[in-house]
Amino acid sequence: MPFARAALRRVPTTRQDVLIALATLAGGALVLLAHGYARWTPSDAVGLGWRFVPLLGLAAMVPFRRTAPLLALAAATPFNIADVVIGPSFASAIIYGDALYAASLYRRRPAAEWLLGATVAVTAACAVAAGLALHSVSGAVVTAAIAGVTWTGPVLTAMAVREHRDKAEAERVRAEQTVRLAELDRRGAVSAERARMARELHDVIANHLSAVALHSSAVLKVRDLDREGLDRSMEIIRENSVQGLAEMRRMIGLLRDGSAGAPSDPPAAPRLAELDRLVRRSARSDLTAGLKVAGEPAELPSAVELAAYRIVQESLTNALKHGGPGHAEVLLEYGPRRVVVEVSSPLPRGDGAPRLPGAGAGLIGMRERAAMLDGTFAAGPEDGRWRVRAELPVEVDGRERENTR
Repeated sequence: MPFARAALRRVPTTRQDVLIALATLAGGALVLLAHGYARWTPSDAVGLGWRFVPLLGLAAMVPFRRTAPLLALAAATPFNIADVVIGPSFASAIIYGDALYAASLYRRRPAAEWLLGATVAVTAACAVAAGLALHSVSGAVVTAAIAGVTWTGPVLTAMAVREHRDKAEAERVRAEQTVRLAELDRRGAVSAERARMARELHDVIANHLSAVALHSSAVLKVRDLDREGLDRSMEIIRENSVQGLAEMRRMIGLLRDGSAGAPSDPPAAPRLAELDRLVRRSARSDLTAGLKVAGEPAELPSAVELAAYRIVQESLTNALKHGGPGHAEVLLEYGPRRVVVEVSSPLPRGDGAPRLPGAGAGLIGMRERAAMLDGTFAAGPEDGRWRVRAELPVEVDGRERENTR
């Protein structure tokens, strides 16, 4: 038994087709024993044993109906012709029709089209021959109908099944592509959200903590600091701590937006009207800051206000962390179509000066904020000063509002 299974595995067929062949042979034998065949003449003397020869030949080709369908069809055709010559049987017609079906379905489309043309031609030839032999139009019509159902019908059925399979495969591929595109969109949305959260965390935490670190370091290092300087430093530390906590609560409220138990009205976002207070507390013992407003202040979209505020905030924080002594000047200019923010501060100190972690992340965040609003951003040394300039359009679309809130 193991030897038989090993031999079967070496044969180019499938277990299912072998079982189909055995069932076909058994069913065909029962049909022949029940006289399920036609005789060309009442005195036809072809013995029953001869009718088993085409049946055996056709059944022997069934195991190869999937693995070698054209070869199986070519080998089965002589047996089908012999069956028709001695008197067509019902079982042989079904088996040969399945061979035509398999060859049309399991091979490429040109093979099915060729078989369709061949079966139509043979059907027409049989109809003409029957009409001439019987001298009857009705005989030709009946012959054409029988031959068409037996030979042409399986080919047409296979072509219809192939078309449905092709459509199903195309839909499957389209569905996979849709899933891939959805996954890419999801990843893009996640990346955009992570970038937005990184900007907000940097602006909310890093800026305020940088101010706290700078002023607390000054208090610790300057031992003979007078009471007025100490009070001023502690006030700045307290104000940055409170403001940082407030903005952290605002951000948590945005992250929880729409979830159960989330506050309905999170704290308002910073506005340009609060720039004066931001500039006043952005100072150290050797660095002062001032604000200049040009143009008529106008109501701006919240996305523009937040981006402009964050750019000024980050620029002043960079001046505190890295800039040399002197004066930082903030310019806020309102225009009919754009609002301009410009921060001019002393150039960064030399490489030997202490630097806080996170250098470079602020410039990236400011550039991203301006780009998402379709604005412009530039930062770098100019005329012996470090200048940051951003021009933001007054009108933004819904997507930009969502990305910069």
